[in-house]
Amino acid sequence: MSAPLLLDVTDVSKCFGGVQALDSVGLQVPKGSIVGLIGPNGAGKTTFFNVITGLYPADSGIFLFDGQSYFPESVSEVTKSGLARTFQNIRLFGEMSVLENVMVGCHCRSKAGFLGAIFRFPSTQREEQAIREKSLVLLAYVGLSNYAEMQARHLSYGHQRRLEIARALATEPQLLALDEPAAGMNATEKLELRELLLRIRADDKTILLIEHDVSLVMGICDSLTVLDYGKVIAVGKPADVRIHPEVIKAYLGQGAVS
Repeated sequence: MSAPLLLDVTDVSKCFGGVQALDSVGLQVPKGSIVGLIGPNGAGKTTFFNVITGLYPADSGIFLFDGQSYFPESVSEVTKSGLARTFQNIRLFGEMSVLENVMVGCHCRSKAGFLGAIFRFPSTQREEQAIREKSLVLLAYVGLSNYAEMQARHLSYGHQRRLEIARALATEPQLLALDEPAAGMNATEKLELRELLLRIRADDKTILLIEHDVSLVMGICDSLTVLDYGKVIAVGKPADVRIHPEVIKAYLGQGAVS
């Protein structure tokens, strides 16, 4: 019996001027899975991420999240609904500590409100302590405990990627959408990332992954959706997608599928 769908989007289109960035794109992400969204540069992958996470408004499309209609009109509302993402270009608060960066993610679930932040009620202080403790646990989870008090800008590139994942996990997402998390990592860091993503899935999270590292994608994804020029050209298990004629043609000369 197949798992129920956590994310189910159909007929998503997006134009920028006269450029059709997305053309009736559909994607399904079952609960408890890792689904890869792949394609050549300029295929529309990040545009799709930006649409489903509220950065860009869709021109059309039907969006279901955990069986309910949802409208990705703002990043904050999407995050509260249970969808968190990282970005292709790292977006950390460089002058803040590693711990503080994770605590920022926790605050989207904060109950303190504006007055609590000003007057520091006892309940607010207890919540802040709980957020700190939760953030420390998440840093341990991604292997960054030893760097908690370091400014985020001093972390290595690979560690900054993991910090972004920890901050996204702090929002308590049902779906974690990762935009090229292995970019810039060396072989050892990619292996550690692979283990982390598999651990996240084992802990009942669902992952949607954009990634150019094909060995990583083929090794951990349950299914793949392939975009080219804003259209879906293939959907299926990694072994099937690898030999799909249109996928081979789209990647020809780029070495992404072999």
